[in-house]
Amino acid sequence: MNSLLLNTDGVQIPQLGFGVWQVPDDEAERAVSFAIEAGYTSIDTARLYFNEEGVGRAIARADVPREKLFITTKLWNDDHDRAEAAFEASLSRLGLDQLDLYLIHWPVPAQDKYVQAWKSMERLYKDGRVRAIGVSNFTIAHLERLMNETEIVPSINQIELHPRFPQPELRAFHEANGILTEAWSPLGQGRGLLDDPALATLGRKHGKSPAQVVLRWHVQLGNVVIPKSVTPSRIRENIDVFDFTLDPEDMAAIGALNNGTRLGPDPATFNWMG
Repeated sequence: MNSLLLNTDGVQIPQLGFGVWQVPDDEAERAVSFAIEAGYTSIDTARLYFNEEGVGRAIARADVPREKLFITTKLWNDDHDRAEAAFEASLSRLGLDQLDLYLIHWPVPAQDKYVQAWKSMERLYKDGRVRAIGVSNFTIAHLERLMNETEIVPSINQIELHPRFPQPELRAFHEANGILTEAWSPLGQGRGLLDDPALATLGRKHGKSPAQVVLRWHVQLGNVVIPKSVTPSRIRENIDVFDFTLDPEDMAAIGALNNGTRLGPDPATFNWMG
């Protein structure tokens, strides 16, 4: 497993992790337990997923020591003005004393509290409650405002990113400012991306599945990537992407799938509180 260095005191994040979006709490416990057994050490959850307790139970029962695991959760939209209390509640549900990475889930520009939330997260970091802090679904404008009005540059921005929506300008901004790019929905949410003939051709070339080809594309771009599955065979398949390399022609073929299709909400207008 590759690890990437965050811009925070030498903290490293595994490049490929396990996501649990839309996984019910009881299923999350089973899926995360299997993922850890399969070799995953990075687990990504969120308050909104309502499965932090299940993730925590899996962590508690794991044979892997806590210090070998990298746990991420996220601050939800209606908690921007009480970020520290929301953090402590998430930590309690997870059954942890310290978190590895805490993210602002969405900027919610209409309520204009994400700078306030970030300052609270800076305090959590300075107090040692969390090893690194970052954001999710932030645009360049949102990131620039944080960098202009606060002390700490986000360590990571978790964004929708897949071959049909690769966000090159945002990735370039991240790279120029020492921010890692983390991809959610890296396989396109099962909406036809993996059926593309180009990926089938590359899969045959390398003896891999289309999903493995796409995950390898992410890895070679330098993205952190968090595929989700509750199926044991796919959980094992998704982590098996470090034994082959896509050549420049392969990368170009996958890059040609870009059609600008966003599958999730637009961060500039998404204001759901839930």
